[in-house]
Amino acid sequence: MLRPGYVCLKLGGTNSAPSTVPETSRTQCFSLVKSWADAFGGELYSIVTKYSGSLLLQKKYKDVEPTLKIKEVDGLELVKKFSEQMESMLRRKVEAVERLVEAAEDADLNHEYNSSLEFDYYNSLLINDKDENDNYVELGDEFILEPNEHFNNLLVNTTYSDIQLPTNVYNKDPAILNGVYMSEALNPIFVDNFERDPTLTWQYFGSSTGFFRLYPGIKWLPDENGVISFDCRNRGWYIQAATSPKDIVIIVDVSGSMKGLRMTIAKHTIVTILDTLGENDFVNIIAYNDYVHFIEPCFKGILVQADRDNREHFKQLVDELQAKGVGTVSKALTESFKILREFREAGQGGLCNQAIMLITDGAVEDYEAVFEKYNWPDRRVRVFTYLIGREVTFAPNVKWIACNNKGYYTQISTLADVQENVMEYLHVLSRPMVINHDHDIIWTEAYMDSALFASQAQSLLLMTTVAMPVFSKKNETRSHGILLGVVGSDVPLRELLKLAPRYKLGVHGYAFLNTNNGYILSHPDLRPLYKEGKKLKPKPNYNSVDLSEVEWEDQDEIVNGFSYSFSFIQKRVLFLTNDYFFTDISGTPFSLGVVLSRGHGEYILLGNTSVEEGLHDLLQPDLSLANEWIYCITDIDPDHRKLSQLEAVIRFLTGEEPDLECDEELVQEVLFDAVVTAPMEAYWTTLALNMDTEAGVEMAFLGTRAGLMRSALYVGSEKISNKKFLTQKDKESIFTMDHFPLWYRRAAEHPPGSFIYSIVSEDDSGNPSLSTEQKERCPAGDGGSPPSSFPASQRTKLGVASLQKPSLCTAGLQTAGRSHKAFGKFAVYSVFPFLCLQTGKFFGAVDGSVMTQLLNMGMFRRISFPLFSVGTCSRPLPEGSSPPKSISKCGTFPAPLCHSRVSLSRPLAAHKHKKHDMLQPCDTEYPVFVYEPAIKETNGLINCGDCQKMFVAQQIISSNLLLLVTDTPLSLPALPVLNSLAHNASVKCERMRSQKLRRRPDSCHAFHPEENAQDCGGTAGISVCPALLLLPLVLLLR
Repeated sequence: MLRPGYVCLKLGGTNSAPSTVPETSRTQCFSLVKSWADAFGGELYSIVTKYSGSLLLQKKYKDVEPTLKIKEVDGLELVKKFSEQMESMLRRKVEAVERLVEAAEDADLNHEYNSSLEFDYYNSLLINDKDENDNYVELGDEFILEPNEHFNNLLVNTTYSDIQLPTNVYNKDPAILNGVYMSEALNPIFVDNFERDPTLTWQYFGSSTGFFRLYPGIKWLPDENGVISFDCRNRGWYIQAATSPKDIVIIVDVSGSMKGLRMTIAKHTIVTILDTLGENDFVNIIAYNDYVHFIEPCFKGILVQADRDNREHFKQLVDELQAKGVGTVSKALTESFKILREFREAGQGGLCNQAIMLITDGAVEDYEAVFEKYNWPDRRVRVFTYLIGREVTFAPNVKWIACNNKGYYTQISTLADVQENVMEYLHVLSRPMVINHDHDIIWTEAYMDSALFASQAQSLLLMTTVAMPVFSKKNETRSHGILLGVVGSDVPLRELLKLAPRYKLGVHGYAFLNTNNGYILSHPDLRPLYKEGKKLKPKPNYNSVDLSEVEWEDQDEIVNGFSYSFSFIQKRVLFLTNDYFFTDISGTPFSLGVVLSRGHGEYILLGNTSVEEGLHDLLQPDLSLANEWIYCITDIDPDHRKLSQLEAVIRFLTGEEPDLECDEELVQEVLFDAVVTAPMEAYWTTLALNMDTEAGVEMAFLGTRAGLMRSALYVGSEKISNKKFLTQKDKESIFTMDHFPLWYRRAAEHPPGSFIYSIVSEDDSGNPSLSTEQKERCPAGDGGSPPSSFPASQRTKLGVASLQKPSLCTAGLQTAGRSHKAFGKFAVYSVFPFLCLQTGKFFGAVDGSVMTQLLNMGMFRRISFPLFSVGTCSRPLPEGSSPPKSISKCGTFPAPLCHSRVSLSRPLAAHKHKKHDMLQPCDTEYPVFVYEPAIKETNGLINCGDCQKMFVAQQIISSNLLLLVTDTPLSLPALPVLNSLAHNASVKCERMRSQKLRRRPDSCHAFHPEENAQDCGGTAGISVCPALLLLPLVLLLR
């Protein structure tokens, strides 16, 4: 939300307001406030101009203007170039995975299964563990681990892989031992791949038997309960590589016989099935007893995309299911077949595999007619059955359903059985692909790399995986379609974004990646984490965020085919005219978008300077470069990885490292900026040596489009009020891979020579905060002699930034925010005592009545943005309080319903909240308020029945500040008001039902004529025969 800069004063007077204010008094007040604003603005401008050195910097750039060259940016050419580079990089990852597939299949072809095989391997849980006799435990031999910067400084072994198994898989099982032994052939391929492409990260093989071979090898630690729950077979990359897209209807029996443990097992089975689905799949869930009902009424009669949002929504509803009544499965089957047929004929859904998952404790009715009508003889829909409980009475019937519909039957007796039995359906769906030996390459949606939580910008935390299935080539098992497993490799998205360098896109420009489903793979405004206490956690829907949910289009301002896009900078709205350029990345399901903002992204200014001159100025101690930018490639050669970007550039220019590969255009820009800004060091140093200790200025700094920064301290480092500023701990204040500094971006949208003032944030909430060093309390106006200035003991951090040359450089300084004697001896009382605690707050929450009048007069404009979420967000309430109501006599002012950062992709979905948080739906509107600079001054009266309140607002020259002077009688408290905005459940339903435009995967493997459909589960003792059907009756007669 907009937090306009303002200075708020109280006019002298009595506590009782007159019934009217004479026009002459209003005119005098208006003139008086204008003189204050001019005096305050003039002195403020003088101070910040002096200590920032802005006039000197302007002069230096003016001197070199004749030597500058202007290069126009061609957006289409740029996006194609970036796309080609990304395609080439991703192709290298695919080639590495293809070599692993070939090696694994050849190793299996040459391996004969040995049920008595004895083989020791490196178990990642047991490596380096010793027993009480100081001997290595079984499967836990010595395994050398060393920290590696390329792998986030984790302890790894880059010469060998090791094996991880879930706790529920026996590590000496013959199938495990044979698979591990066979896959030893992958070790030299892992190492060779890494040597060929040092940008590769994790490589791995996930076996269908449950083991996971990982390179480089690591020590795997169990969770707090001593359990390793990670199972490679239920990871997205494994499932997507093993199967084609699928439409699934889950049918669950909720009749009375399912009460207790059976219902618990059934719910866990549904959740496990949901976890095997991804963005390319579609799903719905039907519960049946005496009647059939969709567990989400909004989804009645349709399938919905199985993205993270919908899966989590289904899980919540499944948890609420209760058992009662009598089961009638035929109606549920009929409804399921109808939905699948309608979607298939309408060309909707996955358009590949279709399946019904029947979860029940028995089926006794006549359901054969349903299959004859809807599924036979083509059997386009597979039916998988899960018999819940230990009873075998109905096993033949339930198995018959699966075997006669190309499905698979399993019986689940305990919660521990769920995982293994659910995974069987994936093996069946993979048969056609395996028999055909179709090695489809899949790329996953974005997912979180938890190792980077605290070390990277949020938009750079995400990864994607390239994976391929591994098949058995043995002829004797061809019809069974045996899937050996899946190989994969992780690709950090930051590696892709390195190929779209920031300096080529301008201060507000950026690149983003989308999946084939329209979800964001990477975007600078994607914030996948939220903070719970001191811990960062991924949001439930972090990888199913649509582009429309992080960017808003001004529908009233579409001109000549280009759209005006909103950009949010720390809750301040910024109007930008953006040009969007799109292309696909060949060989992947991804699309690349490049956004150039008019005014700062259309042109690049190129300077020219000699290496000798520029190198001298690069060595000055006040200079630094954006270390996340790629001036030189330092992450391939191990000898270069410890170099900072500045060190790498210097070694490149001096010829010390001839093997370094550097961006010569960017390096040339850095040299030019270093020469032009070099005089600033001497200027700042001279000021610091002769500085008035009461000036209150702490630091001066500048930044250029090339990512170069200079800074100087005017006080000792121990006296800096915000020690995080311009450090890696404050990402918003420095050049990073996905954005220019906050102060740079804000200053770039204001006229050159003006200054932008902002409250510097020191907390972790993203909200501006006041850092004070109060030697005395803020004085209240008591009718005595008015002070000539604000209290000198009040120290507010104030960030100041100014654009010095369009698209070239921004300078600024950080002050202690002390007021200066600009008001002379005017009859002005001090700031209200409560305002000492209001710094950085939205003014509408401080004085809603005045803000409402400013809106009515046009000095501010309100804009509402839709925020969509299937989850909830919270608004903290005081203990024992209820939602606030309108209480101000002088007008109300609506505040946002959900206090989350506007540039977030979506508000947080449901999760644990503190005791006094009030959960609310977040499909609503978020109001922001934009200052209209054309209106430089205004004044008005607010009538409140038996009182009046006068205010005067005056723009402060060359700044983004307003001086607001208001008379507030004590009988009229100005309190913040929250007006709840109505939540529209129908809008939420419509959004969840909507079928997004999407690009389906290119391949589909639904059926194969050679597959063995009789391999449909169960045991040899369970078959459809009269003798078994009569068994319960015989037992009863005995």
